[in-house]
Amino acid sequence: MRNVSISLGGAIAVALVATSVAVVPVAAPAQTVSSSSVLQVNTGRGRLVTLTRPMSDVFVADDKIADVQVRSPTQLYVFGKAAGETTVSVTNKAGAVVYSTTVRVGNNFDSIQQMLSMAMPDARIVATPMNGLVLLTGTVKAPEDGAEATRLVQAYVGDTTKVLSRLGTATPLQVNLQVRIAEVSRSFVKNIGVNLQTLNSSGGFNFGIGQGRAASPQYTPGGPLFTGGTAASTGTSLLTTVTNGTTLGAAGKIFGLDVLSSLDLGERDGEVSTLANPNITVISGETGSFLAGGEIPIPVSQGLGAVSVEYKQYGVSLSYTPTVLADGRISMRVRPEVSQLTSDGAVTISGTTIPALSTRRVETTVELGSGQSMMIGGLLSNSRNNSITKAPGLGDVPVLGALFRSNAFQRNETELVVVITPYLVKPTNANDIALPTDGLKSPTDLGRVFLGQLSNGTTGGDRPKPTLAPRSTAQPTFGAASPAPLVPTAPAPTPQRREEPISAAPAPVVPPKKGSAAAPGFSLS
Repeated sequence: MRNVSISLGGAIAVALVATSVAVVPVAAPAQTVSSSSVLQVNTGRGRLVTLTRPMSDVFVADDKIADVQVRSPTQLYVFGKAAGETTVSVTNKAGAVVYSTTVRVGNNFDSIQQMLSMAMPDARIVATPMNGLVLLTGTVKAPEDGAEATRLVQAYVGDTTKVLSRLGTATPLQVNLQVRIAEVSRSFVKNIGVNLQTLNSSGGFNFGIGQGRAASPQYTPGGPLFTGGTAASTGTSLLTTVTNGTTLGAAGKIFGLDVLSSLDLGERDGEVSTLANPNITVISGETGSFLAGGEIPIPVSQGLGAVSVEYKQYGVSLSYTPTVLADGRISMRVRPEVSQLTSDGAVTISGTTIPALSTRRVETTVELGSGQSMMIGGLLSNSRNNSITKAPGLGDVPVLGALFRSNAFQRNETELVVVITPYLVKPTNANDIALPTDGLKSPTDLGRVFLGQLSNGTTGGDRPKPTLAPRSTAQPTFGAASPAPLVPTAPAPTPQRREEPISAAPAPVVPPKKGSAAAPGFSLS
């Protein structure tokens, strides 16, 4: 701590000596400020403080950061020596505090402010140096502008000084979310059944055992054979109702009876893939939802015989809440859901069957950059069903029991994959959007009949989609050795020397070159 004690006579003597020396040029008047709680000073620069009452003693907490020079009993010159923060207190002869302030010394504070004003004239940025760092506050148009301002200031002050950004966006940001929902369903069904029947056109004894698919015998004495049918004997034909599968038939005479036997073999292997691509845009901090499906009515008893109807949604739905962070990244709480009607678990109320819902839902919070994707997988569903139908007793007989029973095997596999991609988007002009129906015309009768035309004209282009432009890699340069200030600063004044006037003009700042790629958002070029 430094303590400076002065008297009125000493102050007058100092003033007379300063005015009598002709070789020292008169310095430009420093900025005069009133008493305040915080005094900001640049390194190597000073500020003149005018007091309302005469002073006697001056106390400086850390003279390595800032120092003082007394010009008169009511004027105090405070200048910065190194980046940091210290306290200056002034008292009178009675010991009462005349002036007290916290001095914050920063690196070329005025030059940083001028640089930001020239590089980003539309932004409102305030740079405040404190304790070896620079705090950026204010508003910018987009998060990338805030990141650019941080890079500019960091390159200017050097790596020894930390830059802390607390910049916000002046206009609300919009986030476009593209979700691709892919579902693959595989099914395998196998049926084995046996039909045994006797046919006798003479009206004699007939018997039959039916399993699997039903057989429809048709008696056509002397008639032709039927497609998909099996001939029994002369004058008798069998036509089976063939569905999905293969029927093996055999006919012959046993003990004078026409015996028809058919073995049904069915195997079905199917694969179904569905794809939904919901696309929705919402303001940062708000919630957006999407539904592609429908609603089913569900009766609900209200008492006293009254019944009301509630509707339950099903299909492909999406709900998400994005929040754009300061660095341009997007934090999202997303909730995709795929549901479908199913008979498993259905209930019947007053003769009305209400189907159940098979639902697959994911809810998570992630952080992504604009244009980055995240995939959610592992939503697998496997089901197996194996059933045997047989005649009591006869179906349990070894070997021959196979003629009196049938079995069915079914296996279903379903896999669901969700891909999420957010974009920071900006609105575009309506005239710049081309729809697929633009330029569509109905064909003439001549073109439709003889040329097979479905339309006469050119269709519009695809809808513009959000595109992520590559960020410019050009960085501002401030010299090869060390960052050069835009406004040269004078050396720190000493009590024996007054600050020299400086008339150097700030160096021009070359704005970054415009790249060929568009900014993040809709790009129609």
